[in-house]
Amino acid sequence: MVLNFKAMKYIDEYRNKDIVVGIAEEIKKISTKKVKIMEVCGGHTMSIQKFGIPYLLPDTVELISGPGCPVCVTSRGFIDKAIAYARMDDVIITTYGDLIRVPGSHSTLDKEKAKGADVRIVYSILDALMVAKKNRRKKVVFLGIGFETTAPASAAGIIKAQMAGLRNFFLFSAHKVMPPAMETLIDEGVEIDGYIGPGHVSTITGEGIYADIPKIFGLGVVISGFEPVDLMQSVLMLVKQIENNDPKVEIQYKRVVKPEGNIKAQQMLDEVFEPGDDWWRGLGVLKNSGLKVKKAYAMHDAEVQIPVEVAPPIEPKGCICGEILKGLKKPKDCKLFAKVCTPSDPVGACMVSSEGSCAAYYLYNR
Repeated sequence: MVLNFKAMKYIDEYRNKDIVVGIAEEIKKISTKKVKIMEVCGGHTMSIQKFGIPYLLPDTVELISGPGCPVCVTSRGFIDKAIAYARMDDVIITTYGDLIRVPGSHSTLDKEKAKGADVRIVYSILDALMVAKKNRRKKVVFLGIGFETTAPASAAGIIKAQMAGLRNFFLFSAHKVMPPAMETLIDEGVEIDGYIGPGHVSTITGEGIYADIPKIFGLGVVISGFEPVDLMQSVLMLVKQIENNDPKVEIQYKRVVKPEGNIKAQQMLDEVFEPGDDWWRGLGVLKNSGLKVKKAYAMHDAEVQIPVEVAPPIEPKGCICGEILKGLKKPKDCKLFAKVCTPSDPVGACMVSSEGSCAAYYLYNR
């Protein structure tokens, strides 16, 4: 099948049933090896389940979900610390909405808000800066979470705060970078034959961050879009690589992702952040996998300016979110899934996040 993807401009074209079925048939024709392909983007996880992509593939091709949901991989200790900040009388917490119901060891930000804590949902870090401008006597803490996609916005916010002299604005960073997790999964022996690369992350980073995966580990990476045609074509490209023993980094999502990425965003990341060790659910502490605020901007680093001690986090009994994030188990393997643990009353982060594997399965694959 020869498809003119350059001529496709509209979403409905990327959801064209005939094109999707045609790609599925081509995969069936060429796929001879049993393979496991992992997506490492929460948006991909949701799309794969929403559009029923696994049911279009032959028995030789299995899709497994990896640590692509930033809320899911974040430590309960981070939530516990955010709650400790929220309990301070002189602190206002600003956060994206998907964090507010994520369980800590004993509470959530939502519950703290109900008790009177000043916790505010914002749509961007610029909203948080406005809160800081209007509340100069309060310490305004923005919870920075996400991979390379959202980290540039946090960097821009810190730069703007410093330029504006907003000494009451602070970032509590849980920002992470994707390659160390992808490489650790392979090192730990998780069965993976290729990666569907994250589309939004790669818009910022470009393709270069994945170069070591085919070079050192012999696995291909195809950076994918989010529509059914995108995902099916990405699987086809990976199957071809595997069948031909030709692992490499390819961009399927060419209408958005450039090989070099977004240079301006990368420059802001380099100015504000530096690599640091960070904890990932299911994987533990990974070297240089986190983004820490540089000393030049330490006046806006919550961990430096508002030190707080919390007890070691307590993980919920029965939750297998860590194993799900490593691709070793699927949500339906969890005894709590859709029974004790639901989106309205989540036990683990994989169910509460809009990009979590458990939430995706609950909505589309029960």
